[in-house]
Amino acid sequence: MTKESLVNPISGFPMAALAVLMIIAGIFCFAGGVPIGGIIVYFLLVLVIRGLTIINPNEAIVLVLFGTYTGSVKSSGFFWVNPFTSRHRISLRARNLNGQSLKVNDKIGNPVEIAAVIVWQVEDTAKAMFQVDDYNKYVSIQSEAAVRHLAGVCPYDNFEEEKAEVTLRGGTEKVNELLEQELNDRLAPAGIKVIEARISHLAYAQEIAGAMLRRQQATAIVSARRQIVEGAVGMVEMALAKLSEREIVQLDEERKAAMVSNLLVVLCGDKEVNPIVNTGTLHH
Repeated sequence: MTKESLVNPISGFPMAALAVLMIIAGIFCFAGGVPIGGIIVYFLLVLVIRGLTIINPNEAIVLVLFGTYTGSVKSSGFFWVNPFTSRHRISLRARNLNGQSLKVNDKIGNPVEIAAVIVWQVEDTAKAMFQVDDYNKYVSIQSEAAVRHLAGVCPYDNFEEEKAEVTLRGGTEKVNELLEQELNDRLAPAGIKVIEARISHLAYAQEIAGAMLRRQQATAIVSARRQIVEGAVGMVEMALAKLSEREIVQLDEERKAAMVSNLLVVLCGDKEVNPIVNTGTLHH
Protein backbone atom coordinates (compact mmCIF):
# COMPACT_ATOMS: atom_id res chain seq x y z
CA MET A 1 0.00 0.00 0.00
CA THR A 2 1.39 3.41 -1.02
CA LYS A 3 1.88 5.78 1.92
CA GLU A 4 1.84 9.53 1.61
CA SER A 5 5.25 11.21 1.69
CA LEU A 6 5.46 14.99 1.89
CA VAL A 7 8.23 16.84 0.06
CA ASN A 8 9.41 20.44 0.32
CA PRO A 9 10.11 21.71 -3.20
CA ILE A 10 12.41 24.57 -4.17
CA SER A 11 10.93 28.05 -4.31
CA GLY A 12 9.97 28.98 -7.84
CA PHE A 13 11.12 32.60 -7.72
CA PRO A 14 14.90 31.94 -7.98
CA MET A 15 14.27 29.48 -10.80
CA ALA A 16 12.05 32.03 -12.57
CA ALA A 17 14.88 34.58 -12.30
CA LEU A 18 17.26 31.95 -13.67
CA ALA A 19 14.91 31.40 -16.59
CA VAL A 20 15.00 35.14 -17.40
CA LEU A 21 18.81 35.09 -17.34
CA MET A 22 18.87 32.04 -19.60
CA ILE A 23 16.62 33.80 -22.09
CA ILE A 24 19.05 36.74 -22.17
CA ALA A 25 22.01 34.37 -22.45
CA GLY A 26 20.40 32.54 -25.37
CA ILE A 27 19.80 35.80 -27.19
CA PHE A 28 23.49 36.75 -26.78
CA CYS A 29 24.57 33.29 -28.00
CA PHE A 30 22.55 33.59 -31.18
CA ALA A 31 23.60 37.21 -31.67
CA GLY A 32 27.28 36.32 -31.08
CA GLY A 33 27.32 33.58 -33.67
CA VAL A 34 27.21 30.63 -31.26
CA PRO A 35 23.91 28.95 -32.19
CA ILE A 36 24.85 25.66 -30.57
CA GLY A 37 25.28 27.41 -27.24
CA GLY A 38 21.92 29.14 -27.71
CA ILE A 39 20.21 25.81 -28.45
CA ILE A 40 21.68 24.24 -25.33
CA VAL A 41 20.65 27.22 -23.24
CA TYR A 42 17.10 27.12 -24.56
CA PHE A 43 16.88 23.36 -24.02
CA LEU A 44 17.84 23.90 -20.38
CA LEU A 45 15.39 26.80 -20.27
CA VAL A 46 12.55 24.47 -21.26
CA LEU A 47 13.44 22.16 -18.37
CA VAL A 48 13.52 25.07 -15.93
CA ILE A 49 10.15 26.38 -17.07
CA ARG A 50 8.70 22.84 -17.13
CA GLY A 51 9.50 22.48 -13.42
CA LEU A 52 7.66 25.65 -12.35
CA THR A 53 4.29 25.06 -10.73
CA ILE A 54 1.70 26.96 -8.71
CA ILE A 55 -0.22 25.28 -5.88
CA ASN A 56 -3.38 26.99 -4.68
CA PRO A 57 -4.57 26.97 -1.04
CA ASN A 58 -6.23 23.68 -0.01
CA GLU A 59 -4.73 21.95 -3.01
CA ALA A 60 -1.98 19.34 -3.38
CA ILE A 61 0.03 17.82 -6.19
CA VAL A 62 1.15 14.21 -6.36
CA LEU A 63 4.55 13.73 -8.05
CA VAL A 64 5.26 10.60 -10.12
CA LEU A 65 8.66 10.04 -11.75
CA PHE A 66 8.68 7.36 -14.48
CA GLY A 67 5.91 5.40 -12.77
CA THR A 68 7.30 5.79 -9.24
CA TYR A 69 5.58 7.85 -6.57
CA THR A 70 8.10 10.42 -5.28
CA GLY A 71 5.99 12.45 -2.88
CA SER A 72 3.19 14.96 -2.41
CA VAL A 73 3.29 18.74 -2.01
CA LYS A 74 0.55 20.23 0.19
CA SER A 75 2.07 23.68 0.72
CA SER A 76 0.53 26.50 -1.30
CA GLY A 77 2.75 28.83 -3.29
CA PHE A 78 5.08 29.07 -6.29
CA PHE A 79 7.55 26.15 -6.51
CA TRP A 80 9.97 24.34 -8.78
CA VAL A 81 9.91 20.54 -8.93
CA ASN A 82 11.69 17.94 -10.99
CA PRO A 83 10.66 18.73 -14.59
CA PHE A 84 10.51 15.04 -15.51
CA THR A 85 7.81 14.26 -12.92
CA SER A 86 4.15 14.12 -13.82
CA ARG A 87 1.93 16.16 -11.51
CA HIS A 88 -1.60 15.20 -10.44
CA ARG A 89 -3.63 17.84 -8.68
CA ILE A 90 -5.98 16.89 -5.83
CA SER A 91 -8.30 19.25 -3.98
CA LEU A 92 -8.07 19.17 -0.18
CA ARG A 93 -11.25 21.21 0.30
CA ALA A 94 -14.20 19.85 2.26
CA ARG A 95 -16.95 18.57 -0.02
CA ASN A 96 -20.63 17.79 0.42
CA LEU A 97 -22.29 14.61 -0.77
CA ASN A 98 -26.07 14.92 -0.74
CA GLY A 99 -27.09 11.29 -1.05
CA GLN A 100 -30.22 10.34 -2.91
CA SER A 101 -33.18 8.84 -1.08
CA LEU A 102 -32.81 5.06 -0.82
CA LYS A 103 -35.60 2.55 -0.28
CA VAL A 104 -34.35 -0.15 2.10
CA ASN A 105 -35.68 -2.50 4.78
CA ASP A 106 -34.96 -1.71 8.40
CA LYS A 107 -33.91 -4.33 10.97
CA ILE A 108 -37.49 -5.53 11.43
CA GLY A 109 -38.15 -5.66 7.69
CA ASN A 110 -40.26 -2.53 7.27
CA PRO A 111 -39.56 -0.66 4.01
CA VAL A 112 -38.24 2.83 4.75
CA GLU A 113 -36.84 5.74 2.75
CA ILE A 114 -33.53 7.12 4.00
CA ALA A 115 -30.92 9.59 2.77
CA ALA A 116 -27.78 11.13 4.26
CA VAL A 117 -25.62 14.23 3.85
CA ILE A 118 -21.88 13.63 4.16
CA VAL A 119 -19.05 16.15 4.49
CA TRP A 120 -15.68 14.68 3.49
CA GLN A 121 -12.20 15.64 2.31
CA VAL A 122 -9.03 13.99 1.05
CA GLU A 123 -6.58 13.35 3.87
CA ASP A 124 -4.01 11.03 2.24
CA THR A 125 -3.25 12.10 -1.33
CA ALA A 126 -1.23 8.98 -2.16
CA LYS A 127 -4.07 6.61 -1.22
CA ALA A 128 -6.64 8.75 -3.03
CA MET A 129 -4.54 8.68 -6.19
CA PHE A 130 -3.23 5.12 -6.27
CA GLN A 131 -5.48 2.89 -4.10
CA VAL A 132 -8.75 3.47 -5.99
CA ASP A 133 -9.64 4.22 -9.59
CA ASP A 134 -11.80 7.28 -8.91
CA TYR A 135 -12.03 8.43 -5.30
CA ASN A 136 -15.08 10.62 -6.00
CA LYS A 137 -17.04 7.65 -7.33
CA TYR A 138 -15.65 5.49 -4.51
CA VAL A 139 -17.02 7.90 -1.90
CA SER A 140 -20.44 7.93 -3.55
CA ILE A 141 -20.77 4.13 -3.77
CA GLN A 142 -19.40 3.40 -0.30
CA SER A 143 -21.61 6.08 1.25
CA GLU A 144 -24.71 4.47 -0.24
CA ALA A 145 -23.56 1.06 1.01
CA ALA A 146 -22.99 2.45 4.53
CA VAL A 147 -26.47 4.02 4.66
CA ARG A 148 -28.07 0.77 3.50
CA HIS A 149 -26.16 -1.22 6.13
CA LEU A 150 -27.07 1.22 8.89
CA ALA A 151 -30.78 1.00 8.03
CA GLY A 152 -30.54 -2.80 8.09
CA VAL A 153 -29.09 -3.02 11.62
CA CYS A 154 -31.38 -0.46 13.30
CA PRO A 155 -35.18 -0.56 13.50
CA TYR A 156 -37.14 2.49 12.38
CA ASP A 157 -38.71 2.76 15.84
CA ASN A 158 -39.30 0.57 18.88
CA PHE A 159 -42.97 -0.24 18.26
CA GLU A 160 -42.21 -3.88 17.50
CA GLU A 161 -38.81 -4.06 19.20
CA GLU A 162 -39.25 -2.30 22.51
CA LYS A 163 -35.81 -3.32 23.79
CA ALA A 164 -34.00 -1.62 20.90
CA GLU A 165 -31.55 0.90 22.33
CA VAL A 166 -30.91 2.70 19.02
CA THR A 167 -33.65 3.45 16.49
CA LEU A 168 -33.45 5.42 13.27
CA ARG A 169 -36.22 7.78 14.37
CA GLY A 170 -35.42 8.18 18.05
CA GLY A 171 -31.63 7.86 18.29
CA THR A 172 -30.60 10.62 15.90
CA GLU A 173 -27.26 11.50 17.48
CA LYS A 174 -26.24 7.87 18.00
CA VAL A 175 -27.30 6.95 14.47
CA ASN A 176 -25.26 9.81 13.01
CA GLU A 177 -22.28 8.72 15.11
CA LEU A 178 -22.57 5.12 13.87
CA LEU A 179 -22.87 6.32 10.26
CA GLU A 180 -19.81 8.56 10.56
CA GLN A 181 -17.76 5.78 12.13
CA GLU A 182 -18.71 3.25 9.45
CA LEU A 183 -17.98 5.73 6.65
CA ASN A 184 -14.53 6.46 8.06
CA ASP A 185 -13.81 2.73 8.16
CA ARG A 186 -15.03 2.22 4.60
CA LEU A 187 -13.27 5.25 3.11
CA ALA A 188 -9.96 4.93 4.97
CA PRO A 189 -8.38 2.77 2.19
CA ALA A 190 -8.93 5.68 -0.21
CA GLY A 191 -7.38 8.26 2.14
CA ILE A 192 -10.74 9.96 2.73
CA LYS A 193 -11.73 11.50 6.05
CA VAL A 194 -15.42 12.00 6.92
CA ILE A 195 -15.90 15.28 8.79
CA GLU A 196 -19.63 14.90 9.40
CA ALA A 197 -22.40 12.52 8.41
CA ARG A 198 -26.10 13.06 9.15
CA ILE A 199 -29.39 11.50 8.15
CA SER A 200 -31.20 14.10 6.02
CA HIS A 201 -34.38 12.18 5.15
CA LEU A 202 -36.17 9.38 6.99
CA ALA A 203 -39.71 8.12 6.42
CA TYR A 204 -41.70 4.97 5.94
CA ALA A 205 -42.11 3.86 2.33
CA GLN A 206 -45.33 5.00 0.66
CA GLU A 207 -46.94 1.55 0.65
CA ILE A 208 -46.97 1.36 4.46
CA ALA A 209 -46.86 5.05 5.40
CA GLY A 210 -50.64 5.30 5.92
CA ALA A 211 -50.84 2.18 8.08
CA MET A 212 -47.86 3.24 10.18
CA LEU A 213 -49.34 6.71 10.66
CA ARG A 214 -52.55 5.21 11.99
CA ARG A 215 -50.48 2.97 14.22
CA GLN A 216 -48.57 5.92 15.63
CA GLN A 217 -51.82 7.78 16.24
CA ALA A 218 -53.29 4.76 18.04
CA THR A 219 -50.17 4.45 20.17
CA ALA A 220 -50.36 8.13 21.06
CA ILE A 221 -54.04 7.81 22.02
CA VAL A 222 -53.34 4.76 24.20
CA SER A 223 -50.46 6.55 25.89
CA ALA A 224 -52.62 9.64 26.54
CA ARG A 225 -55.46 7.49 27.90
CA ARG A 226 -53.05 5.71 30.21
CA GLN A 227 -51.93 9.01 31.69
CA ILE A 228 -55.54 10.19 32.05
CA VAL A 229 -56.53 7.01 33.87
CA GLU A 230 -53.52 7.18 36.19
CA GLY A 231 -54.35 10.80 37.01
CA ALA A 232 -58.04 10.05 37.52
CA VAL A 233 -57.32 7.15 39.89
CA GLY A 234 -55.03 9.42 41.90
CA MET A 235 -57.71 12.10 42.12
CA VAL A 236 -60.40 9.59 43.20
CA GLU A 237 -58.09 8.15 45.83
CA MET A 238 -57.32 11.63 47.13
CA ALA A 239 -61.04 12.55 47.22
CA LEU A 240 -61.98 9.46 49.25
CA ALA A 241 -59.07 10.03 51.62
CA LYS A 242 -60.06 13.66 52.21
CA LEU A 243 -63.72 12.78 52.81
CA SER A 244 -62.72 10.12 55.32
CA GLU A 245 -60.11 12.31 56.99
CA ARG A 246 -62.42 15.29 57.51
CA GLU A 247 -65.41 13.09 58.33
CA ILE A 248 -67.61 15.03 55.94
CA VAL A 249 -69.68 11.99 55.08
CA GLN A 250 -69.56 8.32 55.93
CA LEU A 251 -69.76 6.07 52.86
CA ASP A 252 -70.21 2.34 52.82
CA GLU A 253 -68.41 0.17 50.27
CA GLU A 254 -71.32 0.24 47.83
CA ARG A 255 -71.50 4.06 47.89
CA LYS A 256 -67.74 4.30 47.55
CA ALA A 257 -67.90 2.07 44.48
CA ALA A 258 -70.65 4.23 42.98
CA MET A 259 -68.68 7.38 43.71
CA VAL A 260 -65.54 5.93 42.17
CA SER A 261 -67.49 4.89 39.08
CA ASN A 262 -69.03 8.34 38.67
CA LEU A 263 -65.74 10.17 39.17
CA LEU A 264 -63.93 7.95 36.69
CA VAL A 265 -66.64 8.52 34.10
CA VAL A 266 -66.35 12.27 34.56
CA LEU A 267 -62.54 12.38 34.59
CA CYS A 268 -61.85 9.84 31.88
CA GLY A 269 -64.62 10.69 29.43
CA ASP A 270 -63.66 12.32 26.13
CA LYS A 271 -66.84 14.43 26.09
CA GLU A 272 -68.33 16.94 28.47
CA VAL A 273 -70.48 15.42 31.22
CA ASN A 274 -73.97 16.73 32.04
CA PRO A 275 -74.32 16.53 35.84
CA ILE A 276 -77.53 15.29 37.48
CA VAL A 277 -78.30 16.97 40.80
CA ASN A 278 -79.69 14.65 43.48
CA THR A 279 -82.26 16.62 45.51
CA GLY A 280 -83.27 13.68 47.66
CA THR A 281 -81.36 11.73 50.28
CA LEU A 282 -78.10 9.96 49.75
CA HIS A 283 -79.88 6.65 49.08
CA HIS A 284 -82.66 7.99 46.87
